[in-house]
Amino acid sequence: MNVFHCDHCQHTVFFENVSCLSCGHALAYLPDVGDMAALAPEGNGQWRSLSPASNNRRYRLCDNYALNGVCNWALPADAPHSLCRACRLTRVLPNQDQPGNLEAWGKLEVAKRRLVHSLLQLNLPLNSHLDDAENGLAFDFLSDSGETQDGGAVLTGHQNGVITINIAEADDLERERRRLAMREPYRTLLGHFRHEVGHYYWDLFSPDHAWLSAFRQRFGDEREDYAAALQRHYDQGPRADWQQQHVTSYASTHPWEDWAETWAHYLHMTDSLDTAAACGFSLRPSRSDEPQMTAPRSGFHPARPFDLMIEDWLALIYALNNLNRSMGLADGYPFVLAPPVIEKLRFVHDTVTRN
Repeated sequence: MNVFHCDHCQHTVFFENVSCLSCGHALAYLPDVGDMAALAPEGNGQWRSLSPASNNRRYRLCDNYALNGVCNWALPADAPHSLCRACRLTRVLPNQDQPGNLEAWGKLEVAKRRLVHSLLQLNLPLNSHLDDAENGLAFDFLSDSGETQDGGAVLTGHQNGVITINIAEADDLERERRRLAMREPYRTLLGHFRHEVGHYYWDLFSPDHAWLSAFRQRFGDEREDYAAALQRHYDQGPRADWQQQHVTSYASTHPWEDWAETWAHYLHMTDSLDTAAACGFSLRPSRSDEPQMTAPRSGFHPARPFDLMIEDWLALIYALNNLNRSMGLADGYPFVLAPPVIEKLRFVHDTVTRN
């Protein structure tokens, strides 16, 4: 994630802001130029961007910004639709008649926008189901209160390009309860989005026979019975040696889940490294045997060697976890990356950078 500044007063602004806290200018993220821009009203619902990258282009606020207050993105004034690129991905909204659902929807959209920003920065294919019915991506945000056809519990997951998220995950207390029940070291809304979109991209990449063959060499044969593997995992727990081969215990369930977990961790890594680079973060320890990190090479770039990225990532999480412990918090990244896991991350990196 970049560090953004108000185009009017140069005060620091953040990705979720809707106005500059210093000068009061309205703000919106412009996905066509990848910038948080200060806006000047032009009348008739149009705004002029003050960002130099947009060359005074006119924009309209996304309807979910202007009408519902759950978005802060804009779209070109001449766009044929009323929703921004991120909001057009959502197919089913939470029932707004249920108390708390508007707030839950807002939290879901915040996480989804961070996901979309990362995918666009990585130049990955990203089309809405509205524009590509066969290969497009869609999100359904549902609750357990009778919104499923059979009235049962909503399961967060992916199927045929549709990612379903149970809006209970937007409740911090409920998400923590589920994390403890599942004995997970980490569970966040953004993590769910990153994991599930990994399944979506597996579907896009797997028709390539050469890619699929290389995938099987690293992750295993996905033709293994998925339902049986999942049941075995929940009945018996993860395999005893999972930490030697997988980034999480859940990744040991099946090659599909191994891919999705590894994909999510790759997005954790690239986005965090980009943020560290934008903030000028570096590590210069007094001892030569401690992790080091130099800011100029810490961000993501497709031409940057993967080995340098991993070196920076290990240094960054060393600092992150130590800082968290100093605050009395759990580790920000409570995972160990065994050599086979790093090679799987390398495979994801090679897949992303070839596109």
